[in-house]
Amino acid sequence: MPAAAGRNWHGLEIQYAFDSFKTTAGGLTTEEAARRLADFGPNRLPEARAGNPLLRFLHQFHNVLIYVLIAAGLVTALLEHWVDAGVIFAVVILNALIGFVQEGKAESALKAIQQMLSINAMVLRDGRKTLIPAEELVPGDVVFLQSGDKVPADLRLFQVKGLQVQEAALTGESLAVEKTVDPVPEEAVVGDRRCMAYSGTLVTHGQASGLVVATGADTEIGRISVLVSKTESVTTPLLRQMAQFGRWLTIVILGIAAFTFAFGMLVRDYMAAEMFLAAVSLAVAAIPEGLPAIMTITLAIGVERMARRNAIIRKLPAVETLGAVSIICSDKTGTLTRNEMTVRTISTASKLFQLTGTGYDPHGGILSPDAGSLDTQDEALLQQILLAAILCNDSVLEHSDDEWTVQGDPMEGAILVAAMKSGLDIEVEKKRYPRTDLIPFDPEHRFMATLNHSHTGTAFIYLKGAPEQVLEMCSGQNSGNGDQALNKAYWLDRIEEMAPQGQRVLAIAYKPAAARSSELTFADVENDLIMLGLFGFIDPPRQEAIEAVQSCHRAGIRVKMITGDHSATALAIARQLKLRNMDKVLTGREIDAMSEQELRQQVQNIDVYARVNPEHKLILVRLLQQHGLIIIMTGDGVNDAPALKRADVGIAMGRNGTEAAKEAAEMVLADDNFASITAAVEEGRTVYDNLKKALLFILPTNGGQALIILAAIMLGFHQMPLTPVQILWVNMVISVTLALSLAFEPPEKNAMQRPPRDTSKPILTVYLLWRITFVSIILMGGTFGLFLWDTGQGASIEHARTVAVNTLVMFQVFYLLNSRYITTSIFNWERFTGNPYVLIAITVLIILQIGFTYLAPMQAMFGTTAIDFFTWVRIVAVSSLVLFLVELEKYIVRRKASEYR
Repeated sequence: MPAAAGRNWHGLEIQYAFDSFKTTAGGLTTEEAARRLADFGPNRLPEARAGNPLLRFLHQFHNVLIYVLIAAGLVTALLEHWVDAGVIFAVVILNALIGFVQEGKAESALKAIQQMLSINAMVLRDGRKTLIPAEELVPGDVVFLQSGDKVPADLRLFQVKGLQVQEAALTGESLAVEKTVDPVPEEAVVGDRRCMAYSGTLVTHGQASGLVVATGADTEIGRISVLVSKTESVTTPLLRQMAQFGRWLTIVILGIAAFTFAFGMLVRDYMAAEMFLAAVSLAVAAIPEGLPAIMTITLAIGVERMARRNAIIRKLPAVETLGAVSIICSDKTGTLTRNEMTVRTISTASKLFQLTGTGYDPHGGILSPDAGSLDTQDEALLQQILLAAILCNDSVLEHSDDEWTVQGDPMEGAILVAAMKSGLDIEVEKKRYPRTDLIPFDPEHRFMATLNHSHTGTAFIYLKGAPEQVLEMCSGQNSGNGDQALNKAYWLDRIEEMAPQGQRVLAIAYKPAAARSSELTFADVENDLIMLGLFGFIDPPRQEAIEAVQSCHRAGIRVKMITGDHSATALAIARQLKLRNMDKVLTGREIDAMSEQELRQQVQNIDVYARVNPEHKLILVRLLQQHGLIIIMTGDGVNDAPALKRADVGIAMGRNGTEAAKEAAEMVLADDNFASITAAVEEGRTVYDNLKKALLFILPTNGGQALIILAAIMLGFHQMPLTPVQILWVNMVISVTLALSLAFEPPEKNAMQRPPRDTSKPILTVYLLWRITFVSIILMGGTFGLFLWDTGQGASIEHARTVAVNTLVMFQVFYLLNSRYITTSIFNWERFTGNPYVLIAITVLIILQIGFTYLAPMQAMFGTTAIDFFTWVRIVAVSSLVLFLVELEKYIVRRKASEYR
């Protein structure tokens, strides 16, 4: 019997299901249920084995750059510079703690899915209804559902009365789904399986009985849980690039240190111990000890910036990954659209009217077919149609804090908004025509009807429902000039026109009733109704989403819409959003019919996917990544969790998203708005730019220091121009202070006008390596030159070293201004003052450097001494050269680039 749990029950007759599970509509006995519980196990999702926290913490140190830092700390400790060693180890541990905490949050995704399961279930045992814990359900049980219940297991429905189930968590479809008992094709996707109720979904209306066909991990939500647990997160581009950079840097530093040691021993006849200390000084000078801290803080500043733009980052490296994105796979409902149904068209017996405005905000109007004003006859007929829709309506439109919301059915709410656009006062009309009786909506008869009386003694029956059903009940139609015979073909043509636009269509009709009638029966509405018109509804795209999609296209980012909704609706929204390929849609059924090779060839060109399952989303993300693309995936349901985890950046919805989606995602949108993704991408590109600027600023400092030590050894100096502790002062305090100011640089004007960067290329391009080398030589020449000049004037070694350190620091101050723009000139007042943190950092640095030079405790710690005013003048004059030389180099590069263009 366990094998029965895996079949496509939605495609089989209910009797076959009963026979397969050896049960009946009368349910199981308590003894049989106990036996099956032992066979199948409890109805709960398997818990993933928790990882060892200690191993997870130690894993944070598995990084080449961290190894280099640890080596620097050990060397510094061997030199007995305990304060400096402590600072280096503190940086290493801080980075490890940040990674440890972020990974811990990511492991919560499975727990969030488990919390979606029902707690109790009403089941038929021993012929009696019994409330039991949902964990005790077994395949073959008969379960009862009613409005408000959470479905406790996967059920094959066999008795339904007006059942509607909200399946958005599984399918992404915003409206509740009407359920039936008839089987559907086996290849039907989850959203089309009308005879099934799935574990974790919510009953919004009606009642039903169903046979349990799957429990625990065998349920649809269980399969998704397994997908999440098996889905591997991908490494971010920055981490890949920094790992590559760390390996490269380690090889270069060790190679230069080994060469220096050998040169000193073999050519300059240094003692081994002396040469070892010199090589250590060179290695300490070349290691950018502050870089991990600068990376972490720059990313954290990006997190804070994004939060101000409604993008909440859960995993720190995702900040930069956003800047490398080349494809955004977005859900439709609530992200690209408002998740607020809107009446877009009203069809009468002779005309089709367009409505302006979007969502539940009643600002807007009704336009005639020629976009002109309405004539008296049109206006009268529209008022009659909208009055009927107001009276045959159970929803309420509310206005609070400048926001319009609907209590009740979204389509009914949209009708109330349309009525307000026509000038009708809803409350006044309901008082003029109070309701006497009601036939509530039921999926079986597919309509709702009301009996209303006026205060003058007249009575009317108003009815709205599925167009095909309503047309069968009508014998006439109202044309504005009175009633006439029904032209059924005309109305069917209208429905055909509205459907390709992605509109859901609702028909409205009426019928005069006896003045004294007080009850409404099905016999009263079976025939002779008068057709009034059709409403065309759509969940329109957000205006800001339309603009954001175009902004993405300008930035070289392709937007793909992946939805559980129907193909026609998806294509209609795609056209309004102006997606690149808005004429072709691929459905979940078509994806299943294709080989992986066929799908891989098409996946880049198709931008609209409809009626998809969770596995489809996961496959699409994986195949896009195989093309070397960086993928954003948005989602709000538990069905989205596997794809969110697999994507380079998973983005969950903050307002309407499930906890499972939020826990699997790297980012959460506070406003569920696609435009916020575009803003986050811009911030991500800015973060990467600023990290690159920080690298471009820090590395010449390390390169300059290493060249100074190397030059001293080559020239046979026995006293180095810089001591290890002075080098650490420059690297850990001065460089970090100045480099951090670059993290606050605003977005460059072309941030969203350039294509995504190629993540396969190293973070340091040939041009950036040239710049680092060029500036390193300038820093070495100026610093070593003043050191030689000072010693040539008979100054003490302490004085010469103080001059050297201050020259190096002042070089950094001027070069910081260059680093704010990689190729653009800084000689522009707006650019010069665009980042106040740069000026603050320079001020702080000067104060620190004055203390370093003149305070007795600092002199004792760092081996410095006071210098006079004229020495400062020489230092500033020499160090300012870097500003003009680099700006000249930028000018030459810009000239060359313009010549090639």
